[in-house]
Amino acid sequence: MTTSPAALGFSAERLARIDRFLAERYVGPGLLPCALLAVAREGRVVHRSVLGHASLERRQPLAEDTIFRIYSMTKPVTSVAFMMLVEEGKVALDDPVHRWIPAWRELAVYRSGAPGAFVTRPVEAPMRIVDLLRHTSGLTYGFQLRTSVDAAYRSGNVDAFEAESLEAFIDALGRLPLEFSPGTAWNYSVSTDVLGYLVGLISGVPFDEFVRSRILRPLGMVDTDFHVSDDKAGRFADCYVKSPSGGLAPAATHDYRRPPGAPSGGGGLVSTVADYLRFCEMLRSGGALGEIRLLGPKTLQLMRSNHLPGRRDLTEMSTSMFSEGIYQGVGFGLGFAVTTDPVKTGLAGSPGEYWWGGMASTAFWIDPVEDVSVVFLTQLIPSSTYPIRRELRTMVNAAIVDSKA
Repeated sequence: MTTSPAALGFSAERLARIDRFLAERYVGPGLLPCALLAVAREGRVVHRSVLGHASLERRQPLAEDTIFRIYSMTKPVTSVAFMMLVEEGKVALDDPVHRWIPAWRELAVYRSGAPGAFVTRPVEAPMRIVDLLRHTSGLTYGFQLRTSVDAAYRSGNVDAFEAESLEAFIDALGRLPLEFSPGTAWNYSVSTDVLGYLVGLISGVPFDEFVRSRILRPLGMVDTDFHVSDDKAGRFADCYVKSPSGGLAPAATHDYRRPPGAPSGGGGLVSTVADYLRFCEMLRSGGALGEIRLLGPKTLQLMRSNHLPGRRDLTEMSTSMFSEGIYQGVGFGLGFAVTTDPVKTGLAGSPGEYWWGGMASTAFWIDPVEDVSVVFLTQLIPSSTYPIRRELRTMVNAAIVDSKA
């Protein structure tokens, strides 16, 4: 059910032009296969956009219950799972990671050389749990195509999606050097996959089952999981890449139809707009959705604070080759980015907005000042293809006519 925009301080006319923009700029010309947008304030939806097709080949229209690959929008879910264990006193943010993974005690930093013949140096300080949550661990992603270390990730298929188990993935990571000494730089990485492994290790419950039993089922996220079951396969959207001609071509993606051997805490979930909006509302409400509380409000406040050393922003610490790393005025909390200075971002918004996106151009953001939650879903790889996420932030915020700031 959608609430009258005017009743919650939004302009219906300004929200409507978002639909026109999406249709005329992206979906109609075939730049995006689909666009599903949900905008909520104070927990009530004020606008939905449902445009395009879940499958271009089958001419299957997009529906509100279409299931999407959300990729890195999995990371906040995994981070919440981990912080639940922190609240229970089972682990601490300043714990060295080698307390839980003893084989990582001797991790070293890359100096020179190529895969198989690396020259390394000792770390300046041990990797801590907080480094995993804020991506200052020294780990990387193979797809970055930037260094000899990420080349070793590619050559060794060091990726949770390719691993037989999370244990095998952790073992493979431990045989490679770090990009930098933990805490000295920011690099988008497999850190959150490591957190998923630790959730299972510390809780004694397999990571995927912990997520289902402690987060998804309590929140009523009935269509979110690490694979798509047979009875839901007809609702699973196809994924695309930009073709050489400028149109859309099917993307080669991981097989989500089978339960994975190594559930990826960094990118393994599929979800729907309704499900993920429930997760966002839990965050916006300080860790609870109705009577279901996952985290305390103080923990959420900690998570949505900038944890980069010296309170610096991503442009000052990032070594990554990915779209969000270019943002000024943006720090990183425990699981998602945090806007520290809207003026530096060049986007209308609020200090303290927290947000992230996924490889297939999906995105969410939460504005704690305006009590706004937004989820945007589509299926186009990579997320840097078009500036759609920045454009939507601008247009949604421009539709707020009764600001609480």
